Amino acid sequence: MSETTGTTAGATAPAARFSAVTFDCPDPAELARFYGEALGLPVAFSSDHFVFLAQEGAPGLGFNRVADYRPPTWPEPEREKRAHIELGVDDLDAARERLVALGATEAPVQPDPDRWRVLLDPAGHPFCISTLV
Repeated sequence: MSETTGTTAGATAPAARFSAVTFDCPDPAELARFYGEALGLPVAFSSDHFVFLAQEGAPGLGFNRVADYRPPTWPEPEREKRAHIELGVDDLDAARERLVALGATEAPVQPDPDRWRVLLDPAGHPFCISTLV
């Protein structure tokens, strides 16, 4: 692998790079506030319909207003989740307590609560916290 390009000999650099994950939601400012406080990320861009959180030069999280947003019904299949974010933590109980204080709720189903916890953000998106990540 080349130290200067990060590619294997003869390979070309990728045509794209990861820049963000964007969540649909009813209130981008509120969801950005939650994740910004939870992850210590500043607002890099904000409008009435979109808020982007990121450290300078790093990938970030976007929040896009959808007028008829309906949250996933996980674990029920009526409106399945399409993706979810995994957050690494040092202490499951302390992290759960802090995130709930910021506006998350604990999901009613916890598949393996000794290894990870499933929470719902203020817009209803499931996300996991784990000491494994």
